Amino acid sequence: MTNAPMPSLLPVYKRAAVEFERGEGAYLFDREGRRYLDFGTGIAVSLLGHSHPHLVAALKEQGGKLWHCSNLYGIEAQQKLADRLVAHSFADTAFFCNSGAEALECAIKMARSHFYHRGQPDRFRIITFEGAFHGRTMATITAGGQDKYLEGFRPALPGFDQLPLGDTDRVLAAIGEGTAAILIEPIQGEGGIRQPQIAFLEELRRICDDHDLLLIFDEVQSGMGRTGKLFAYEWTQITPDIMTLAKGLGGGFPIGACLATARAASGMLPGTHGSTFGGNPLGCAVANAVLDVLLEDGFLDHVGSVAADLRTRLQELAARYPGIILEVRGEGLLIGLRYGPPAADIVPKLMARGLVTVPAGENVVRLLPPLIIERAHADEAVTILEELCQELVAQEAAR
Repeated sequence: MTNAPMPSLLPVYKRAAVEFERGEGAYLFDREGRRYLDFGTGIAVSLLGHSHPHLVAALKEQGGKLWHCSNLYGIEAQQKLADRLVAHSFADTAFFCNSGAEALECAIKMARSHFYHRGQPDRFRIITFEGAFHGRTMATITAGGQDKYLEGFRPALPGFDQLPLGDTDRVLAAIGEGTAAILIEPIQGEGGIRQPQIAFLEELRRICDDHDLLLIFDEVQSGMGRTGKLFAYEWTQITPDIMTLAKGLGGGFPIGACLATARAASGMLPGTHGSTFGGNPLGCAVANAVLDVLLEDGFLDHVGSVAADLRTRLQELAARYPGIILEVRGEGLLIGLRYGPPAADIVPKLMARGLVTVPAGENVVRLLPPLIIERAHADEAVTILEELCQELVAQEAAR
């Protein structure tokens, strides 16, 4: 312990020595006016870049009418958003909250409630996977199971069984009389852009069907067009029973959602769950504006095209610098570069060159650009990445 005075901001973040003042499109600008290409987007949040005119207009219009209204009353923008998400997904119903962690809390409660209201209250255990990240609440850090997030907060909550990613035999062996659901990210973000095989995800669906379990997909980071489809589950031949969304859903405005089938949500009766701010008029107006853009003809095709071009460029870069970039991971514009040198050193070096990125597990640097990028932005990013590779090679040769 130290006797140093406590700062007015709780010191739980290790902040970079930069403060952004404004953003425009794919760029951020610091207080000195320096421009940065934003391939971090607030950790996959600023889905359509900064100050997108359609989102700004929606926020201003709603802000001039009604900021907040309790969920004790009808909220027009909330109903519209629910209708649209249901129409464009597997789901029958949606609950709105403020963040990804809250969306996961709803999903966990929904799975438990489902079996409780079927007269099986002892079925509450949820199978999760190593390397997962599901949020920072007590339930979600337990579900994620990572020691670095649990340290200082034990004992962990009961009810979660964590297994190696991709091991079907271990999943089958872990299922018992108390098992209620399987929870998985279609692509692990924080874990290092780890992508389970589609066949594994489809096998989990079969296992859930065979054993009367609920399948929960955490699409907080992979959803809302980031992989080139509206939702990452669309790359498979199956659908989940419950799905969580947040991050890009509001394009930077805090909003999360838990989507579910009518069967999965059958235990969520009036009074079983709620949120003071969840689904507020401002958040729902902006999320509807995000959907306006994502659902435009050709928009997701553009995302897929730019992503394919960027991936090709990155794979070529990795081939030129095999000791520096060891692997290119991901789908669409959810990209991970596994480095040889420590990723914790790479991220600030890229920042110094004007490229914002985000670290992840397994020594991975995440590239999470806004979905509105053009090939010129991809070219700029690859140029910066290559310049750093050249610098690292030169440093190694000089030793």
